[in-house]
Amino acid sequence: MNIELTNKEFRRLLDLVYIGNWILNSTRGDDRFHDYDEVESKLFALCRTVGMPELAERWNNTIIPSRAYAEGGIHEAIMDYEDTVFFEILAEELARRDMDYEPISQENYEELCSRMDDYITEFEANGTDNLILEHE
Repeated sequence: MNIELTNKEFRRLLDLVYIGNWILNSTRGDDRFHDYDEVESKLFALCRTVGMPELAERWNNTIIPSRAYAEGGIHEAIMDYEDTVFFEILAEELARRDMDYEPISQENYEELCSRMDDYITEFEANGTDNLILEHE
């Protein structure tokens, strides 16, 4: 298979592969999806041939994204995504709790969305600063 990419497109592909592999494997410990690691390694191995050798390095006889690549801002993008997902899930869970975990239907969907919007507005303004957990 041959794919024609500009250097900019190739660089974007590296980001997509890295982010995808991070999401799939970063929490799996030794139970990684190794086939995704292999695809990532193949793509990063091409960095040297396209004039981007600083983006890849060899570790344990495998080509991996370099420290310079990993510390170059990609994790900020991942963290932005994780923060958004965290707050959206938290808002939905709190809204569903407020609604006594009723099954969501056409009749209460607007209420759920409204409650979620209220929580999201709060989180955007204050993060988790105003959350209080009461222990019994």
